[in-house]
Amino acid sequence: MTKRVGILTAGGDSPGLNAAIRGVGKAAEGAYGMSVIGFRDGFRGLVENRAVDLGGNVLSGILTVGGTILGTSRDKPHKMKIGGVSQDMTDAIVENYQANHLDTLVCLGGGGTQKNALQLMNKGLNIITLPKTIDNDVALTDTTFGFDTALGIATEAIDRLHSTAHSHHRIIVVEIMGHRAGWLALGAGVAGGADVILLPEIPYSLQTVADAITDRVKRGKNFSIVAVSEGAMDTSQAANIRELEKRLAQAEAAGDKKARKNIKAELRAIEAGRADHTLELAHKLEQLTGLESRPTILGHVQRGGIPSAVDRLLATRLGTACAALINDGVSGVMVAARGDEAEPVPLEQVAGNKKTVPTDHPWITAAKRVGVCLGD
Repeated sequence: MTKRVGILTAGGDSPGLNAAIRGVGKAAEGAYGMSVIGFRDGFRGLVENRAVDLGGNVLSGILTVGGTILGTSRDKPHKMKIGGVSQDMTDAIVENYQANHLDTLVCLGGGGTQKNALQLMNKGLNIITLPKTIDNDVALTDTTFGFDTALGIATEAIDRLHSTAHSHHRIIVVEIMGHRAGWLALGAGVAGGADVILLPEIPYSLQTVADAITDRVKRGKNFSIVAVSEGAMDTSQAANIRELEKRLAQAEAAGDKKARKNIKAELRAIEAGRADHTLELAHKLEQLTGLESRPTILGHVQRGGIPSAVDRLLATRLGTACAALINDGVSGVMVAARGDEAEPVPLEQVAGNKKTVPTDHPWITAAKRVGVCLGD
């Protein structure tokens, strides 16, 4: 019998999603004789059974298109708002999986999608995932599609900011995406020649950063570029969060639901209070150094537009490997990039884990060797 494959894209949009959809769909249909359908707007579309046929010529011409033709959402199957009320909709997903006679569901997404996919796998569904995110923080894959495109965009932004920083003798503090992992800020900072790079993995001292900029002034450098991940924290903030996370782990181990809820509320409050972090950092650096300082937040421009050739190639490679795995009856895995190859990795090993920047990573070493201040 002809195998039937479903595809959805979940979480934030990312360059290369359409290339991955195309890779899975064209290989599944053309190389293995499968039929392929897509679900609109992530897991919500699967709950609402909003399916679209991806056979024939539907996938032609989308390789170079940014975003996702299927649409996306951040809805979680077990906690989805229906009529304003949060509900567990996993049973509805199982029903629609069966109603559409699916043999496998392919979920394209980042860390949250890997966890959601694992829950559906534990419900008995055949699931395969592909690693997508500009943050490059999905565990157990060399890289994620979307990262290379965003890296190029962020690097070009830093390149352009150099001219205005130099002309006006300013500090430019440029915020780059990355809540929990600093791959994007680190890569773009090194490639773009930033003078200071601040990452979530390395808590920084404001005074250390100011001293590094002041030292540049003494050496005749009257401008500086500070590349900062949106999740970067100073040492006091990091210590506070570490303490809260320690208490949270203790509350979870003890089964103390009230304490767990209160601690999570504290963590959310800290996160909400960091909304103006880049603006505040620029203001404090101006006070400490005497140099005019300006914040620049790149925001969603980093994940929009045409995917790079590297991301198109990666997404196509992983997508076609996914189709081959489905043909072989493999499920319960994420298709990971391994050098020039693609390897299946058990979802249990991926979900809930995050790939952060090791403090001894070669990019960190290179940054230090060229004199970049990392705030530590």
